[in-house]
Amino acid sequence: MASVTIDILTEKLKYVPQNILDEINGYLDSISKTKNVGYKLNQEQQNILDSQLNSDKSKYQDAELLHDSLKNKYAL
Repeated sequence: MASVTIDILTEKLKYVPQNILDEINGYLDSISKTKNVGYKLNQEQQNILDSQLNSDKSKYQDAELLHDSLKNKYAL
């Protein structure tokens, strides 16, 4: 799946009516300000999450490649 870029969003929004753009803008404002996720992590969980967020992403395998590899390996 291709990542979303500003150019892709700009192209998709080029001919959208102003009232829809206003709604999208309001939605973006609300999700960017949302801090309460409805749960609280304990310190150990927070440390694990932080280590994953700060890890070297080059060590990860692309999900689609992993999926294809598993399909081929197990003849799915």
